[in-house]
Amino acid sequence: MKSKDKFAVFILTYGRPEKVKTIDSLRKGGYTGKIYLICSTDDNKLEIYEKLHENVIVFNKQDYKGTFDIADNFSKDNVVVYARNANFDIAKKLGYTYFMQLDDDYTDFRYKFNADSIYGDTVIKKNLNSLFQYCLNYYKSIPNCKALAFAQGGDFIGGWKGSQAEKIQIKRKIMNVYFFSTERRVQFIGRINEDTNSYVHFGNKGDLMFQINNLAINQPTTQTNSGGLTEFYLDGGTYLKSFYTVMFSPSCTKIALMGSVNPRLHHKVSWNNAVPKIISETFKK
Repeated sequence: MKSKDKFAVFILTYGRPEKVKTIDSLRKGGYTGKIYLICSTDDNKLEIYEKLHENVIVFNKQDYKGTFDIADNFSKDNVVVYARNANFDIAKKLGYTYFMQLDDDYTDFRYKFNADSIYGDTVIKKNLNSLFQYCLNYYKSIPNCKALAFAQGGDFIGGWKGSQAEKIQIKRKIMNVYFFSTERRVQFIGRINEDTNSYVHFGNKGDLMFQINNLAINQPTTQTNSGGLTEFYLDGGTYLKSFYTVMFSPSCTKIALMGSVNPRLHHKVSWNNAVPKIISETFKK
């Protein structure tokens, strides 16, 4: 990263201090910059985090209650939405304008297209510094863009036959790997499914949040990695998780079956109804 860009990576983590896989994945990929872990005061493994890791930042979820719409009257707070929102204040207090927000379970970072823009799948082994700089420059060049995100491995189900493999493209969704600015704050809403809740609800209001599909992360299958959000998901299932988005954006989302072999209930976004569109100048009167 350029020295003039004061920039850091923040990893949100809860209940699994021995399994913060993202740190190793960043270092193996060649990232040499600053890494902070964001933990909360209600984590009963906080002392282990502070023993095993450097730069552990601790915040109190109580400070964020009532500052955003949690969307329910449940009592369990072992969810990530508080940390997502607190990260902006933490980064600003530490003097960062630009930062990345990551989850703790990434096994690697990947190129999804080669130099000829043809779909491929290659683990990034040495130049994350340069890639992060390119992404940051791109993000800075779009002042109205609130967030820039990488794709996920699951976006490429079907391999080269899938729609995501057709070409390098941008989608109106953000999940997992975020480039943020403390001057372009994104508010996350809902106890769970907070990422989808936010990019659909605020995208509907005109906010720009983009995912680039030429870079992606891999992570374990949902609900297989203990700690983090796994216990909450196991308690409520994907139906409960997905219905938060329906509550926030009923005009463009619904619950539907996802998958063909072992289908499960999941949210489905009708993008034709979800976000404003740019109309061609040819229609101007």
